[in-house]
Amino acid sequence: MREITITKNDAGQRLDRFLQKALPALPGTLAQKYIRLKRIKVDGKRSERGYRLSEGDTIQLYIGDEFFETSPDKALYRTITKPALDLCYEDEHILLINKTPGILCHSSTDPREITLVDRVKAYLYQSGAWNPETEQSFTPALSNRLDRNTGGLVIAAKTAPARRILNEKLRIGEIDKYYLLAVCGRPAPDSGRIEGHLVKDRASNVVSIAEAHETDAKSAVLEYQTLKTAGDLSLVECRLITGRSHQIRVQMASLGTPILGDHKYGGGNREPHQALWAYKLRFAFPTDAGELTYLTGQEFCSGDVPFVAKYFP
Repeated sequence: MREITITKNDAGQRLDRFLQKALPALPGTLAQKYIRLKRIKVDGKRSERGYRLSEGDTIQLYIGDEFFETSPDKALYRTITKPALDLCYEDEHILLINKTPGILCHSSTDPREITLVDRVKAYLYQSGAWNPETEQSFTPALSNRLDRNTGGLVIAAKTAPARRILNEKLRIGEIDKYYLLAVCGRPAPDSGRIEGHLVKDRASNVVSIAEAHETDAKSAVLEYQTLKTAGDLSLVECRLITGRSHQIRVQMASLGTPILGDHKYGGGNREPHQALWAYKLRFAFPTDAGELTYLTGQEFCSGDVPFVAKYFP
């Protein structure tokens, strides 16, 4: 028999979800069977797979040693000597990172590609803020993501409670996300709200305007205002109400003003990347934010935006 004591970063999870992370060699169906047979208990008592773990709970596991075996850690973050993160803000719970265009947030198809989340793990590992050897189920994670070729602010959670709070606040729209973009032409009208539906072709990775009744169509809403026009370009600020894949790119193109450099949606090739930057985050938090309450009302900006200085000096 072995025991696992639940730490602060493990708390709040369902028992079955925790076991998937802490014991990846134990198949999920077998874990459920062992829970039913009382070979996996919590505080010496029979439990349910949906039980929410609390800090200090002790899990007793009457299972084979082979399920505790782990393969050597070959994670990319261990190979990074200089994470090269452009940090806008850091505290004990979160990081705000200014992502450079061209860097993928995570989930690369190339196992050798170093993503932003790899850099975050390397930074926290090297600084001592995260030790994978002592964690049972938690790894640092990004709470929001940007397209590979979009730059700007990305939030990383340093603790499990922060990750859960941030994910929920993003889901219910209590973190305001603002973008700057250079578009071809001038939007008409100069400001407004775009509401519609989008559908994504996963094979081609292209998003298009859709009707509400279409299969897989998702509602998409944003607000925009034109800040400045210079020659054939306009500087626009967008506030995302929903966060759909390629949303700003597609909806601005639907106005006849595609984003400069966005060749996929009609913005040409004058720039190597689309002129789109997640430049501001505001933690509104009108409802309880638990350990992140101190962020309520705070606003963070990324600093200089490259294409703004170039085209709208």
